[in-house]
Amino acid sequence: MIFMLCGTSDARELAVRMQKSGYPLLASVVTDNAAKSLQEADITVRTGRLTAEEMAALLHEMSCKAVVDASHPFAEEAHKNAMKAAQEAGLPYIRFERASLVYDDHPKLTVVSSYEEAALEAKERKGSVMLTTGSKTLPIFAKHLVGDPATRLVARMLPRKDNMELCEQLGVEQKNIIALQGPFTREMNEALYRQFGTTVMITKESGKIGAVDEKVNAALEMDIDVILISRPELEFGDVFTDFDGVMGRLKELLY
Repeated sequence: MIFMLCGTSDARELAVRMQKSGYPLLASVVTDNAAKSLQEADITVRTGRLTAEEMAALLHEMSCKAVVDASHPFAEEAHKNAMKAAQEAGLPYIRFERASLVYDDHPKLTVVSSYEEAALEAKERKGSVMLTTGSKTLPIFAKHLVGDPATRLVARMLPRKDNMELCEQLGVEQKNIIALQGPFTREMNEALYRQFGTTVMITKESGKIGAVDEKVNAALEMDIDVILISRPELEFGDVFTDFDGVMGRLKELLY
């Protein structure tokens, strides 16, 4: 049995490929929506966050042979828990991560290393700020940007009830909420930027599958300032940016 943390659409593709190659698989996800997507592919899945200790116990219980971490590039806690659990269980840890995007130097593009730094950058620039980093980080930006008469914070997030309640708690007005399920085309991004008069767009460097390049490139071509949050820097050990690398490593370890 292989224990796999899934957090992206390409993680699902990798899980399907692993299962078709004959690897017994238990996928772990955080949301019901992600679980449904995997279940539709006949993949066994569990839902909910795990501490490192809980994960290690599950690895023992399921007699797992390896841990494949294909969670989101910004799921830093999940990465750390998976590495610690694998170490405690004496199992190999394999990290699959989307390749980073490479951008040429652009006067409108600012790369920062944290959400807090991104919020402070946006606070200095003011204007209409479109936030596309999700609801989990919204409190950081709301603290600095909501209530500033020179700044309009527009939050783009999944259309979930808890997200709308969070916006209300943080003082983000309904007119400043974009509740839509992505991915978005370039044309859709451009239309949203025009609709909200965006002057600053904040996003994470998640990789091409998450359509970050569409968001960024569309914004830059429209002369919009882009604040790009770089990925957390962790030492993963075995890390691959393609499916073949993961499959080859599994073959080495398990056969």
